[in-house]
Amino acid sequence: MGIDPNRPSAARVYDAFLGGRHNFAADRVVATRAVELVPDLPRIARANRAFLHRAVRYALSLGIDQFLDLGSGIPTEGNVHEVAQQIDPAARIAYVDIDPTAVLYAQDLLAGNPHAVVVRGDLRDPETVLAGHPLREVLDLSRPVAVLMVAVLHFTPDSPGLTAALRGYRAAVAPGSLLAISHATSSGTDPHAVERVADLYNRTGTPLALRSREQVAGLFEGWELVEPGLVYGPEWRPDPAEPVVRDPARLLTLAGVGIARD
Repeated sequence: MGIDPNRPSAARVYDAFLGGRHNFAADRVVATRAVELVPDLPRIARANRAFLHRAVRYALSLGIDQFLDLGSGIPTEGNVHEVAQQIDPAARIAYVDIDPTAVLYAQDLLAGNPHAVVVRGDLRDPETVLAGHPLREVLDLSRPVAVLMVAVLHFTPDSPGLTAALRGYRAAVAPGSLLAISHATSSGTDPHAVERVADLYNRTGTPLALRSREQVAGLFEGWELVEPGLVYGPEWRPDPAEPVVRDPARLLTLAGVGIARD
């Protein structure tokens, strides 16, 4: 499992936005340039992380105690297993990422945790991802599961393969399961700044596929959006204790949670 420290990684750049330590100089160069273009990016990353936490707690409030985190990224403080197992120590989590750096760090972090695993896999291949022995040891797909695709699908351009993969996950999970998505968008923001960030990512070999509100909503095909629907991340069921975000459109991210009704 090779890691090239000279080639920027989307997962490590995101870790840099969050103030993490699992990144290299090449990643920090991209992160610094991106912040020059859109100064709110570290704030956006933190708001996105807060949405993830709220989505996990929402799932637990419905009695869902198992999580499939696709494109999980590099472990930083407040991972899914930390949030979930603080509430329910028996909660089960499977992390999936294609980035070898993310997988290696997660394996080290999860050592000794019997209810959490990490596997290297491509979210566009649900058949292989879901058939893996480590994952099936942790997740019981005959029961509801929360599928998390947080800040990952904007690195996955539109294609028949993506559409088929999303349908594959929907078909594989039990009724009552959830799908949580957060996704970068240029809606309601300065499109020129966002396009410059997209161009920066494209030059690192990790294309950034910005989608409109309608396009992000289409990713929930087969799922029924729960209230408040598809909104800017800070607007999705904010915790009373969280500071009020008065300019959510500046945070570039749409978020929503859908439920599988049948």
